[in-house]
Amino acid sequence: MKKYKIGFVQGVFDMFHVGHLNILERAKENCDYLIVGVNSDKLVEEYKNKKTIIPCDERMRIIKALKCVDEVIEMTDRDKIKVCTEHNINAIFMGDDWKGSDFYNKMEIELKKYNVDIVYFPYTKGTSSTVLREKLLNR
Repeated sequence: MKKYKIGFVQGVFDMFHVGHLNILERAKENCDYLIVGVNSDKLVEEYKNKKTIIPCDERMRIIKALKCVDEVIEMTDRDKIKVCTEHNINAIFMGDDWKGSDFYNKMEIELKKYNVDIVYFPYTKGTSSTVLREKLLNR
């Protein structure tokens, strides 16, 4: 059996790229059942001040088609405690570019109360939706 029973990854997954795939595959390697939360278009606008290029329903279809993903849910907020308690999640997986941020430092402390670990994987250098956007804009 894998280290965690139910794992969770939350993201925008706009302009899906190999960095996204790396996180999802690594997450699945570390849990029996992987739930992926795809941020709604409205949520992305609220906290990133950006409009998505690919609509949420299409991003959810893309993620659901991956063999490493067991379940996809739409996320309308960033409340990790709520999603962890509603889905019995044992671990949240994410890129280490978030490690040390105020948001996740606080989240690590709060999630420990619910026996949920945050596991960081190495960020795929040179690949991000931001880099892709910049390349498209500079053509």
